[in-house]
Amino acid sequence: MKILVINCGSSSLKYQLYNMDDNTVLAKGLVERIGIEGSNLQHTPAGKDKVVFEQPLPDHGAAIKLVMDKLTDSEVGVISSLDEIDGIGHRVLHGGKYFSDSMLVTPEKMEIMKKCIPLGPLHMPPNLMGIEACEKLMPGKPNVAVFDTAFHATMPPKAYMYALPYEYYEKHDIRRYGFHGTSHKFVTKRAIEMLGGKAEGTKIITCHLGNGSSIAAVKDGKVIDTSMGLTPLAGFEMGTRCGDIDPAIVPFIMKAENLTPDEIDNIMNKKSGILGVTGRSSDFRDVEQGANEGDERCKLALDMFRYQIAKYIGSYVVALGGVDAIVFTAGIGENNSGHRAAICEYLGFLGLKIDPEKNAQRGKELDFATADSKVRALLIPTNEELMIAQDTLEIIG
Repeated sequence: MKILVINCGSSSLKYQLYNMDDNTVLAKGLVERIGIEGSNLQHTPAGKDKVVFEQPLPDHGAAIKLVMDKLTDSEVGVISSLDEIDGIGHRVLHGGKYFSDSMLVTPEKMEIMKKCIPLGPLHMPPNLMGIEACEKLMPGKPNVAVFDTAFHATMPPKAYMYALPYEYYEKHDIRRYGFHGTSHKFVTKRAIEMLGGKAEGTKIITCHLGNGSSIAAVKDGKVIDTSMGLTPLAGFEMGTRCGDIDPAIVPFIMKAENLTPDEIDNIMNKKSGILGVTGRSSDFRDVEQGANEGDERCKLALDMFRYQIAKYIGSYVVALGGVDAIVFTAGIGENNSGHRAAICEYLGFLGLKIDPEKNAQRGKELDFATADSKVRALLIPTNEELMIAQDTLEIIG
């Protein structure tokens, strides 16, 4: 069976076409600048060089039509017709309180998903546009929505509720939802396999560390707490996001700087985090270079990042009543041995010991804890697209 995975952003679209018989990628690509001058498609068939096509793409429907054309093209295509595609899996940001798992899209479910737009106003409209475009271009093909929030839906109320007037939860669905769920789900499944294969009895902390980062506490294969909240702004310091702060800081700065709600929201989401502390860059590689050159603000930003992650992990050890394994994944988690080592050093009191030679490796699945470590330290490359494809295959049968 062949599954097409679609991930629509506000002005971009990523895709991968999978052969689910062996989980191989037949083709992948990226459409950039949708609705903006300079629209282009970067298409890479398996085993061949990337090919770039430039043409106006006014909306996501036009972008998906171009993707379909190239997948079936006589020169750069990998299938003879769209009939070969058995189903389409879509990454959808927010399932709100309505969806606790991936699901087959129906007109009724589509209307419910639209209720989640206020919870993700930037991402949800293009996510839904992608589904509608695929339904139009390939009528009758099953579309499956895979939600970023779904894996976290097992959290108990004591973890997801905020200590605000209860009416705001009832009227506006204000609660913790969590994100990066597809990634946390993928690495959790793999971690359970590495620990012996039985979810029951396992206590795992998964750390998705990238420009956007989150941590989840997973007990018996199910999330009981996670660092992101109503939005992806919550948690610890990220590339441009501030993470958890004293909420009174928000009205204080708004009054002091005469800012609107949209302006303070932009500051917290796009001008804070590593960028805000260093004043230099949101790219951790640039900040590490600055730290190595003696920039004290770069050193401070990295120290904050590692310390805050270790604090979250410590709190989740309490929530889980212990821990069997700590998983590192995503761009930073998979590739930065320095961050992994510094975070694990904070956790020595747990009996965690790491092997420096193993930890020096990048992007390779391994257990880099020593043989006598009381806690396993796992490096597991994430694969959100494959997780979406697997969920889609399971649902369409």
